[in-house]
Amino acid sequence: MVGSTMTDISDIESLLASETGLATITTLRADGRPLSSVVNVGTVDHPVSGDRMVAFVANGRSARLGHLRRNPAINVLVRRGWQWAAVEGDAELIGPDDPHADVDAEALRVLIRAVFRAAGGTHDDFDEFDRVMAEDRRCAVLVAARRLYSNPG
Repeated sequence: MVGSTMTDISDIESLLASETGLATITTLRADGRPLSSVVNVGTVDHPVSGDRMVAFVANGRSARLGHLRRNPAINVLVRRGWQWAAVEGDAELIGPDDPHADVDAEALRVLIRAVFRAAGGTHDDFDEFDRVMAEDRRCAVLVAARRLYSNPG
């Protein structure tokens, strides 16, 4: 049924597993206008609560991160053919410029790797990966689903 409400995040995970982790995210500019962009997303467990979250990694200087710092409202849309699923919620930012009291530098390094891998990323040299992520001030963006809906095709 078009627009059916999902009860959990498994529809998102199924769509992500069927191809790449590409999804469209929409954030809100300061003037309220939407900004959509394509990112690689995956699902991970929150490092503190353990709740399953939709997640991606953002460059610390990206416009989308600035928008989320001002207003955490976000929509994540995953589409494969005629099937799609969307998550609406608020983004939680965990990064060097967005510290979390219960996530130290080592836990952040592990979280960034976990999100990267969950979004389909691979790397030949994770020491180099960690260095670049720190240099770019990369931030984990975690989205708790406030509303889930889909078109199963």
